[in-house]
Amino acid sequence: MANPYRSRQGLSARPVSNSDEIQLRIDPIHADLDEEISGLHKQVTQLKHVAQEIETETRIQNELVSDLQMLMSRAQAGVKNGMTKLNRTVAQQRSNHILQVIIFGLACFTIVYLWSKHFKR
Repeated sequence: MANPYRSRQGLSARPVSNSDEIQLRIDPIHADLDEEISGLHKQVTQLKHVAQEIETETRIQNELVSDLQMLMSRAQAGVKNGMTKLNRTVAQQRSNHILQVIIFGLACFTIVYLWSKHFKR
């Protein structure tokens, strides 16, 4: 290959004193390059718009995820508080239930005792 920077017909690199710079010379014979550059510019512009839309959508999605995480932590705290209250209520009802059974048993025993005393006379 004669010129390492040559990419197409009509383009050639000229050596420059600074090694970081490359100068291109375009032959006027190949004028279709202007049209191709315009097409590439339009595509780059479209890609920029797409990237901006993706960035906007990503920001919206991140906000949504953040809101959902906050909502889930609130719901988790609410469920935890509810479970604590429910456990407390169940324990209290269990002790009330036992007390009610004992009172019912004593009432039945008292009724049977009084009934038996009443019919013995």
